[in-house]
Amino acid sequence: MSGPVSAHYANLLARHYSWMFGLSFEEKVTEQRTILEPLLKDSPRGFAVDLGSGPGFQTMALSELGYRIIHAFDTSDELLGELVPHIGRLPIELHGDLFTLSEIVPSEMANVIVCMGDTLTHLPTLQSVRQLFRAARSVLAPGGLFILTWRDLTHELTGADRFIPVRATDEKIMTCFLEYVSPTTVLVHDLVYTRNPTRNPTRNPEPGAPNTPPAWSLEKSSYPKLRLSPSQVAAELTAANLEPAPPSTAGRLSLLVARRAQS
Repeated sequence: MSGPVSAHYANLLARHYSWMFGLSFEEKVTEQRTILEPLLKDSPRGFAVDLGSGPGFQTMALSELGYRIIHAFDTSDELLGELVPHIGRLPIELHGDLFTLSEIVPSEMANVIVCMGDTLTHLPTLQSVRQLFRAARSVLAPGGLFILTWRDLTHELTGADRFIPVRATDEKIMTCFLEYVSPTTVLVHDLVYTRNPTRNPTRNPEPGAPNTPPAWSLEKSSYPKLRLSPSQVAAELTAANLEPAPPSTAGRLSLLVARRAQS
């Protein structure tokens, strides 16, 4: 997958991605394991796939849950690079393109596929969602599970509610602004202010001082997200010959678990 989302990660978001959660890597892995463990209590601990792995929170949670082979897919080389030091000798393989899933994973091999965070809404079109669901179905073993979380952006925010604080520390402030451009798409504008380490915040510069660095630097970038409701995602899973359970939530994200039928 390429385009505005990949460019946004390369130009801005990847280098701030792990920071914006405000948790250590180990804490995020534990958080994701807590979500996945009850969903996977009856799943064979064989072959797992992580679509949109990022720095590997779900990948490592799957490893801790005992899956013997894990394939992690993400379009961001920088985020996959953050995962590499955690792999060691674990049987984890990394790939860059989600849409090579059915080329890399043998048919009917995966016991579980996870697609979590905002991976689903990062896909460019509804047709690409359908394509990914068909590929997932083809590589799931009979009885295998497809676990999805995503942010439901179908309820339009208005006015100042469209400005969403992400995280703030003494050194960095991140916020985003949502622009609802169509019934199917929201444009996300990310703004990251970083304190300039060469500027003493307790001293004002002398009047007329040359080349005085600003106290804060601003990075900004925008990218589109799909607006997908739980009912719409469930309908697309059904159309791909998967059997979705009733929707629920995982924190602030929508959660759906679908199963490939045994026969």
